[in-house]
Amino acid sequence: MSVSIYNSLTKKKEPLVPIDGKTIKMYSCGVTVYDHCHIGHARSLYIFNVIITYLRYRKYDVHFVRNITDVDDKIINKAIELKKEARVVSEENIESYYQDLKSLGIAKADKEPKATENIDGMITMIESLIEKGFAYDVDGDVYFNIRQFKTYGKLSGQSIEKMMDAVRIEADAKKKDPLDFALWKKSKQGEPSWESPWGAGRPGWHIECSCMSLKHLNCETLDIHAGGRDLIFPHHENEIAQAEAATGKPFAKYWIHHGLLTIRGQKMAKSLGNFITIKDALEKYSVDQLKMFYLTSHYASPIDFTEEKMEEANKVLERFQILFHKTKNIVSDPALNPVTADFIDQHKKSFIEAMDDDFNTARGLASLFELLNDTNKFLDQKKDNDKYQEIVLCAVLAIKEFATEVFGLFASEKEEQLTEEEARLIDERKAAREDKDFKRSDELRDLLKSKGISVEDTKEGQIWRRG
Repeated sequence: MSVSIYNSLTKKKEPLVPIDGKTIKMYSCGVTVYDHCHIGHARSLYIFNVIITYLRYRKYDVHFVRNITDVDDKIINKAIELKKEARVVSEENIESYYQDLKSLGIAKADKEPKATENIDGMITMIESLIEKGFAYDVDGDVYFNIRQFKTYGKLSGQSIEKMMDAVRIEADAKKKDPLDFALWKKSKQGEPSWESPWGAGRPGWHIECSCMSLKHLNCETLDIHAGGRDLIFPHHENEIAQAEAATGKPFAKYWIHHGLLTIRGQKMAKSLGNFITIKDALEKYSVDQLKMFYLTSHYASPIDFTEEKMEEANKVLERFQILFHKTKNIVSDPALNPVTADFIDQHKKSFIEAMDDDFNTARGLASLFELLNDTNKFLDQKKDNDKYQEIVLCAVLAIKEFATEVFGLFASEKEEQLTEEEARLIDERKAAREDKDFKRSDELRDLLKSKGISVEDTKEGQIWRRG
């Protein structure tokens, strides 16, 4: 079975056939660095990381670029609010973004170009669009003429007439058409600016991605362009128009869009008091809890964040941790070699089939859970099997292969061992529980939590994990 993807452009599921053999050139819209990243950003960052990791697991050579928008109206407005330079605001939030990536255990893209480092390329593309009749300048501003691009609307599936009815367009006497969008903006006093053939100014938001994706992936057509569903119109629609008008080639073969995140059914907003940054979330929940929550829904579906769902994610993680705890001695025995069994092979096959089918993490997770259940049954019922330990080892390694290498879960299993002090505190808490000294047990749990170690009590005894 080959990998298939739901293509937002064609509105159907298609086999993944890269333009050049097994090489995939993939681009995703990155963050606009005017504030700390929130858990909606975390879903995007994580789920595309899972997709890329899985494609590499399936032996595709993925070249991944994700931009950083470090010049934008939002950054300028934030700088005015904070009485700081726009450059300082963007630099502070870029540092915060990279801290979040590290905390989430998500690798950087192969390249993460900043908009401010690619101004020359954007100017060159804009000049080309003007020369070809797709753009026009008016008093230092440059606009894209959408009426000249005859297939405008093919991604969102909307006609220009419907767009005019559905979208609130800002009045701008300079534009030939209300839907025309800015390629270059004349800078106001005190705003960041760069010299251009049209005077001092800065790029529009949309031109950044068209320019940087093609430049840094060194192509005229991307294999995959990814982003949030909220970016389909106007951002991705405008990217297509700019890039295809400039190159005369299709901009991207496949478009994939993740669903949006809500908080108890409401859009996340600071005004509603439900805005949760990644840093705030990781103060309360482990990284694996957050990832498990994201995995339970297909990437293209909306997902609703609730306390109940986070608790459920924790219970699922606990089931895996119990198995790892029960099999710790078997897995760590260097004398053993894994031996497979029918139930292991079947669930591995089911996992791959699920992920091949448009990266269905929910079904993939279900396959892992079924493997976990069957491994527990084997542990309890097949102790007389000649290859008992070898099969258990194979089953646990299969779970960790997919859960850790593809989903990025249980990464702490590979991290540093407990320090002497941490081990002493865990042993002391275990003794307190056995002596029914629950007050001391709770104190030690809180102390361990402050050191980044979560301790839980299960039927199989006390288990711990970092995060």
